[in-house]
Formats: sequence, C-alpha cells, structure tokens
Amino acid sequence: MKGVKKAASTPANTPALVALSHTSLNYRVHTYENESEHYGQEAAQVMVDRLGIEPEQIYKTLIIELSGTLAPGESPLAVAIVPVTTTLTVKKAATALGAHKAHMAAVALAEKTTGYVAGGISPLGQKRALRTVIDESALLWDTIFVSGGRRGCDLEIAPGDLITLTNAIVADIAAQ
Repeated sequence: MKGVKKAASTPANTPALVALSHTSLNYRVHTYENESEHYGQEAAQVMVDRLGIEPEQIYKTLIIELSGTLAPGESPLAVAIVPVTTTLTVKKAATALGAHKAHMAAVALAEKTTGYVAGGISPLGQKRALRTVIDESALLWDTIFVSGGRRGCDLEIAPGDLITLTNAIVADIAAQ
C-alpha cells in the first residue's frame, strides 16, 4: 500500500475520505456494489474474495452509549471498532473508556450523531468527534479495513494511522 492514495474527488466522496485527503497518510479505497442488508458480512466476503485478505482484517464501527462516571459535558456516545468476525463485549468497551456500563446506541441516534447511515458508519469524518476504542487485534495487521462512510465503500489503512486519527484507546474489547 506504500504511496497509494485515492483522491477525495472519487465517486465515493464521503466526509471520511475528505478527512483523509487532508493528511499525508497512505490509504486505499475499495468500493463494491452493496447488495444485501448484512453490511459487515457482505463487505467481509467481497473483500476476502476480491483481495484475498483474511476476514479478521475487516473491522466494523459500532456506536455505544456509556453510563456512569462521565465528565460534565462529555458525550455518553462512543465508537467501538472490532473485527466483523467477532462481537463487541460492551462491558470491556465501557471499562476501557472509563465508564461503568454501556449498551449499543439506537440506530437513529448513531446515524444522527455520526452523519452516516447504519452499515456505512466510518470512524473518520463523523459530525461529532466521539471517544474511540479499537480492539487490540488491529495491531496484528499491517493494514485493516474500515467503512469509508457509505455502504459499499471500505478504507484500507494502517491501524496505527487510524488510532492516531481517531485518538483511539487500544483494548481487548472483542469476544471471539
């Protein structure tokens, strides 16, 4: 992926791609025709078939709602990024973010807060910057895949770059 960058003027232009275009980071945009309602599973299968990657390299972006010990004015919403082959352990995510409890945010709230539709929520370019935690397994890969901000658009990016861009905490938050 060295030196590969996709311009923000591509047909897949999203706030995530615009945000990346203002950096000097290397990334690659992968698009495909979205044909089902199982976005994470579909993306994983398309990327595995097309690129020959491992499904564990593909990550989903989830919005969770935290409760307990929030600082005044701090949003109760946060981003959790885990492999599509796993499920999020919300208790572990809450602990990593310094909260007592967490649950999945309502879809409408997640969409309104991020500016993206479910199945296309990117950890980058959200309307409101939210605290972010990413599963530690991301560090096992040279690159990982996350949503590019719409269904059928994935970004390939180095996990360290994603962690830096989102100011993410790295923790064990996925259940196998």
